[in-house]
Amino acid sequence: MSEHGRLPAIAVTSGEPAGIGPDICLRLADRSLAGRFHARLVILADRTLLAERAAALQLPAPLREWDPALAPQAGTLDVLHLPLAASADPGRLNPANAPYVLALLDRALAGCQCGEFAAMVTAPVHKGVINDAGIPFTGHTEYLAERTATPRVVMMLAGGGLRVALVTIHLPLREVPAAVTCRAVEETLRILHAEMGAKYGIARPRILVAGLNPHAGEGGYLGREEIEVIGPVLDSLRAEGMTLLGPLPADTMFSPAVLARGDCVLAMYHDQGLTALKYASFGHGINVTLGLPIIRTSVDHGTALDLAGSGQADSGSLLVAVEQAIEMDERAERAGGER
Repeated sequence: MSEHGRLPAIAVTSGEPAGIGPDICLRLADRSLAGRFHARLVILADRTLLAERAAALQLPAPLREWDPALAPQAGTLDVLHLPLAASADPGRLNPANAPYVLALLDRALAGCQCGEFAAMVTAPVHKGVINDAGIPFTGHTEYLAERTATPRVVMMLAGGGLRVALVTIHLPLREVPAAVTCRAVEETLRILHAEMGAKYGIARPRILVAGLNPHAGEGGYLGREEIEVIGPVLDSLRAEGMTLLGPLPADTMFSPAVLARGDCVLAMYHDQGLTALKYASFGHGINVTLGLPIIRTSVDHGTALDLAGSGQADSGSLLVAVEQAIEMDERAERAGGER
């Protein structure tokens, strides 16, 4: 908490320096947002990068070094400076800056773990350039799970009236069936059920569960995962009191009539669940990592290298991600739980 009005501090990582992350972070200095966030926002970035991008975009965004002892100031960005390894030009990836991108995440995470920050919100990173730098990286979700020694986390995207969680995340499609195990489905459902209460205040969520195969396996004619894996797990957890509908055919699960029966959706793999969600909410949805010992939300889009420095980047998803992180922290505070 800050000394001023006990406002929580939210760490916002600026992401890939050649992408739109710095652009949308600068939008948080807009005076029209004053009073929208009941928290202090701390941008983790190279201060010179932000100043140069603000000048290029002709944005009046005064920057000052983050100091929890200073009173919040509308229109001014508090910046926790971490230096770039190399200069960053909009739209031009440089593998030399991959360690910088990960340093932003590590510093935000450390701040959350020690209580300096109430939550972290992440702007997009570029997985390819991090791997090009020789650093194996599959995504924020997996990285934060490893850094916190969390055995399983769940990616959930929310927006457009939908909440969609995933059993498997960033896997090639050919590897998905082997990864949809009884253990994976059960652990994911337990995390999703608990976090719907902790983060959204829904103590007894109704969870719509997709099958893996077309038509949810068509009684075994189009695959047996529903019969041998998903169905038995659902039966076992229903016996414990969870409200689970499925396995459902994924091609009809996102119809209004079916969605009205649930509070969230569990899909078996990335595109099965997120295609519908991003159609409904792209640019204003968010990513939430469930199961971590901290609160982490993120934008629902990528680095958009072609828009970096153009002034055309939409900051809507970042604004929603910040708002949701604050709401989750407030709910945790009311419940007396840990962030």
